[in-house]
Amino acid sequence: MRETFIDTTTAILDEDPRTALVVADISAASFTTALRRHPDRVFNVGIREQLMAGVGGGLALTGMRPYLHSYAPFLIDRAYEQIKLDLGHQETGAVLVSIGASYDAAAEGYTHQSPGDVALLDTLDGWTVHVPGHRDEVAALLRAAARHDDRVYVRLSTQENGRAYPDAGGLRVLRRGGPLVVAVGPMLDPVLEATLGMDVTVAYTNTPRPLDTDGLRTLVEGEVVVVEPYLAGTSAHLVGQALNGLPHRALHLGVGRAEIRRYGGRQDHARAHGLDPAGLRRSISAFLL
Repeated sequence: MRETFIDTTTAILDEDPRTALVVADISAASFTTALRRHPDRVFNVGIREQLMAGVGGGLALTGMRPYLHSYAPFLIDRAYEQIKLDLGHQETGAVLVSIGASYDAAAEGYTHQSPGDVALLDTLDGWTVHVPGHRDEVAALLRAAARHDDRVYVRLSTQENGRAYPDAGGLRVLRRGGPLVVAVGPMLDPVLEATLGMDVTVAYTNTPRPLDTDGLRTLVEGEVVVVEPYLAGTSAHLVGQALNGLPHRALHLGVGRAEIRRYGGRQDHARAHGLDPAGLRRSISAFLL
């Protein structure tokens, strides 16, 4: 996904003179060609992510369409106040593109993990959040974001599904059965494996914000499980609002709040949080008993 972002953004910079790119050292070497071609629209501010957000807000005020990029904890967690003020308060837009996700860089420690990034953006108004599940979903999302001035967050990961669903902005049903299981982004393959042989409906989305509330109300018939690759329960308030007035039970699965201090790798963290197929099957089966 990261390579697709680099290639697509480089092409967008070539094609659209309104676009700009601001990085904070991360991936800067991969944009050497873009910097050479567009030195007035490609900026590396060094390891100063708050400044990156501020520069992006300033560019947006001039009518530019800035793309900002770093690891999720640096881009969202560290620069949260500048995102709130220099984008939200100023009523400007930008495209924030992260790598690292919740624990892709597990071996780097907690500094490089951001399970709470989407929850942080949920405290702010007007954000569209894309969580692609495959590299072939990334380019279309980035290109679509260049055509407007809204605030957009694209959360990239090294975890990928086996196939792409580029038209999965709303809830796309991939398996029909009983209670609904919603898989967000790269959680689709683990969910499909976990629910093999179970009488459930599986729906996929790579755009959890705005949540497809109409699709959710149509598909839920009493029970719903939401599986997200970030903090467990991040979408609980939206699911509750969408299903208000409808009898239902909901289970929200995702990354737990307890820090995993034995570094390991991404797969180790998935098992520890119960987000591997075996862990998901245990949780979903217990809920649906």
